Amino acid sequence: MNRPFSPAWWLPGAHAQTLWGKFFRRPQIHDTRIERLETPDGDFLNLHHLDAPQDSPILLLLHGLEGSVRSHYIQGLLDEARRREWRAAVLVFRSCGGEMNRLGRSYHSGETGDLSFVLEHLHSAFPAVPFVLAGVSLGGNVLLKYLGEQGSRLSSRIKGAAAVSVPFDLLHSSRYIDQGFSRLYQWNFLRSLRAKAVTKARQFPHLSLSNRINAARTMFDFDEHFTAPVHGFTGAEDYYAKSSSLYWLETISANTLLLSAVDDPFLPPQVLDEVRERARNNPRLHLEFPEHGGHVGFVGGKSPLSPVYYLEHRVSEFLARQLISGG
Repeated sequence: MNRPFSPAWWLPGAHAQTLWGKFFRRPQIHDTRIERLETPDGDFLNLHHLDAPQDSPILLLLHGLEGSVRSHYIQGLLDEARRREWRAAVLVFRSCGGEMNRLGRSYHSGETGDLSFVLEHLHSAFPAVPFVLAGVSLGGNVLLKYLGEQGSRLSSRIKGAAAVSVPFDLLHSSRYIDQGFSRLYQWNFLRSLRAKAVTKARQFPHLSLSNRINAARTMFDFDEHFTAPVHGFTGAEDYYAKSSSLYWLETISANTLLLSAVDDPFLPPQVLDEVRERARNNPRLHLEFPEHGGHVGFVGGKSPLSPVYYLEHRVSEFLARQLISGG
């Protein structure tokens, strides 16, 4: 699998690559052990564990916007962990996974506190094993921002990381997803996000959330009237500026794979040019930006009867190499 991605001929275009996994893939659903963690601020997080032999390395996974442990790419990565006899843990962000969290706050693209808390917990629970990390889409942004924040202080037990289809620049991403066919993805996200936000507004009237939440028709509108005020930002642009992983790439100290397609319908290709420029002085970053692959797609293979899911194979291969080399 250490070869360039070759898109399936029977999935022409970015949107076909993007939609295949959600609508046509039927991954094996792995049984996981759920651990509920009480957070320092009085909320909770669910970790889904895939167990393995005691001395196995641990793969920590972060899902995308409104994803969960059942997301097809998470199940694919769990399958790779099982095949390699790794432990795995999936951090389910607050309010995801079919259960609302307790507090008025939720999760967002720049929230790294929960990831830090979970890593501290896992380091304590498994004191003698190495870790590798992988995040997809929003989860990839969270991961890269965390790694950049930690810089040289990052735990030596974290041997490598991988981030797939990351919306590196949240402002440009929010504008790009409001164009053409990509509005379908935006509509799908907003349908779920608005419902949660309305529930929060009813539960926590003291937050004085804008009554424009239910009328939000773009991701920018939603972030302006819910994400930003609930999480302490002055507005959507302030949230995007402080949460975009693009600005944290230069201080990442772990060997990290960045896998994104130039034709990703969630991000203008010019942003990847800026990623290349910022990554130029950081040899820890390994960039793979094939021309095609869509958003969290990367489906290959000669026939729809035998698709090849490059994403999880490439990520697990890269992380396995980091474990062998010691990072």
